[in-house]
Amino acid sequence: MKRSVRLINSGIQLVDNTWGGFYKGGTYLLVGERKTGKTLISIQYAVEAAKQKGTCLFFTNSRPKDVIIQAASIDVDLEDYINQNKIIIVRVAPPTDVYGFSDRDNLLSEYLTDIENLVNQYSPTRLVFDEITPYIDYEDTSKLKSVFTSTFEGIEDRGITSLLVLREPASMEAQLIFNVLGSFATGVIQLYKSTDEAGIVRGGVIDIQPNVGHSEGRFKANYTIEPYKGVITHFKLPKSKDAESNKLSSLKKSNGFSSLSEINQKDVIEELSNVYSIDEFKLMVNNHIAMNRTTGQTFSLISFRLVDNEFKQSSLTTNQLKNVIKISVERKDKICVINNAILILFLKEDVKLLNNLLAKIKSNLPSDDPDERTLMANDVVFRILTINDSFKDADDMIADVTSSEEVFKSLISKN
Repeated sequence: MKRSVRLINSGIQLVDNTWGGFYKGGTYLLVGERKTGKTLISIQYAVEAAKQKGTCLFFTNSRPKDVIIQAASIDVDLEDYINQNKIIIVRVAPPTDVYGFSDRDNLLSEYLTDIENLVNQYSPTRLVFDEITPYIDYEDTSKLKSVFTSTFEGIEDRGITSLLVLREPASMEAQLIFNVLGSFATGVIQLYKSTDEAGIVRGGVIDIQPNVGHSEGRFKANYTIEPYKGVITHFKLPKSKDAESNKLSSLKKSNGFSSLSEINQKDVIEELSNVYSIDEFKLMVNNHIAMNRTTGQTFSLISFRLVDNEFKQSSLTTNQLKNVIKISVERKDKICVINNAILILFLKEDVKLLNNLLAKIKSNLPSDDPDERTLMANDVVFRILTINDSFKDADDMIADVTSSEEVFKSLISKN
């Protein structure tokens, strides 16, 4: 059956303000540690369904009373929505009893099958599972992929939009399971918590990443958990070109110059960067190592650095090289600076695309003088390392690709 693809409000501020909402019939993952606000976001998502005259089927590991109390903390009368059958709470027992099943995976498959049975019974417009982590803890990830795909493709075909809540993966096995769901999901919402001086979680960073559609791309913003308000995102969309043009025009003086002091720093929008911290970069590399072991999907790390000072022929600095690489890669390529090395997580397998990247870096070197640019290119060396079975984790790969004992190629040798 063909369905028109349209966006629906999610009740999640950053998603609605940047992507315009969720795709109707999409499946989204909400990932975070404990106390990051996952349940509160799930409640806001469910309430949005009720506001749009829909119905949300809300699976939970908690007592319904506890969910109602959490909703009350953000000024939501969940009980009223329950009484109107706008939100249907289903408490799911933990998967501990394997009696009558040949193995644990068969028991977990029954749980996923029951989701579809209840969907058929209630015909909701939205679905929440807070949290689904214990029910996807398969030993055989290929079986998980088969059962999960079958279940949620059927749910998507009915135009039901799902939000599945997962705990942050804490082991390689958990990461493999997450990757199975991540490869199917329309998008992923990641929560990173921060604590105040008393060690209390008040919010953190929300990071939304599209897998299918949502061509606006990835966005990050700070968020806070506020009593009687819920999860509030602190994010401003960049102003339109016309608005910026008018603002600049208003700053012009009769002599054509303005003072820098007249610029309001509050109006500055911080553009999302594809330069990541070491910890964030390692997490992404570990994700792709796990994905490689699950699906065979390959990737490479590329390490760039300058030659030692005694051999340098130009004035190029590491910071300049980082900026050159930043404007040369695509937004979805990930960059990290570790000591004097600039690393790229490169997901493409096409050698031509790699050569194009190297050519862009050469052409973007900061000099208009062809001779000076040649000297700069001669000062830049790089090494490419493709994933293989000998690497057990991100630390292994990064140590290898940045090792000063390994042979680096010169950028000048590339056309």
